[in-house]
Amino acid sequence: MSSITNPVAVWIEKERLYGEVVDCLTVILRTRGCSWNRCLMCGYKKDTDPRVTNRSLKKQLEKALKKGNAKILKIFTSGSFFELDKEFRDFVYYKVSRMGFEKLIVESRPEFVYRVEEDLEKIEFELEVGIGLETSNDFVREHCINKGFTFEDFKEASKFLKSKGFRVKVYLLLRPPFLSEREAIEDAIKSIEDVKDLADVVSLNPTNVQSGTYLEGLWRWGIYRPPWLWSVVEVLKNSNLEIVSDPVGAGSLRGPHNCGKCDKAVARAIREFSLYQDLSVFENLSCRCLKLWKKVLELENYSRVPLTM
Repeated sequence: MSSITNPVAVWIEKERLYGEVVDCLTVILRTRGCSWNRCLMCGYKKDTDPRVTNRSLKKQLEKALKKGNAKILKIFTSGSFFELDKEFRDFVYYKVSRMGFEKLIVESRPEFVYRVEEDLEKIEFELEVGIGLETSNDFVREHCINKGFTFEDFKEASKFLKSKGFRVKVYLLLRPPFLSEREAIEDAIKSIEDVKDLADVVSLNPTNVQSGTYLEGLWRWGIYRPPWLWSVVEVLKNSNLEIVSDPVGAGSLRGPHNCGKCDKAVARAIREFSLYQDLSVFENLSCRCLKLWKKVLELENYSRVPLTM
């Protein structure tokens, strides 16, 4: 059985802060999990434990903070940060201020962000709240992801956070179940356009197949393929605001991948772009599979059902 006093994972990575690239201490805390827990692609339930208490959460965070110094603290909780008890949230804010972090990044479902109203006097640093919108299309979000909230819910939550002076990060999912490669690209590009006045930054998340999920069943039956890395590049090149992407599992069958030969180079370029927002990193990318990817998109056109039928 997992230890409830040890974080799931801790590492230092690079993040953007005021246009510069700085160190970010990233922590995955073991919590009691997400109250929704019904998204078709989410396997983070494995990182939860019903025995977790505020005391054990504090011990997890204290251990994580010994990892090293950074300017940003990013906390993942396998659920919504604002679902956690105020006692623990206040402990986080105290540690962020005491240790001199300039920015805190957390995640939340829209319905829980309003609890930050209770925390305002404790927040003396930049706060960025990530919301897993996944897509601006309500039909896709409901029937292909089962997210449990609407675009209007997200819009209201975003406006509320911005009214309090906080930054909003929007997570968009590239290739939810049941969408073709071309449909996924088009959906992501449209979603970016739809959130441009509601988000400070977009995080494009290429779908990876996590264990124990509904999506894994589709993948095992051979009726789902994670997105091509070329599709990630295509969306990034067509964005009109700050956008980042970390292709988790890139190059593996469960993660976003191309042919296997160019995966490392393309994934590296995606991560470099995410730090510097420089499209020139994609200029020299080439592989024979690029033509195959284009052919896939072309052939998918012939299988699309016209909306007038």
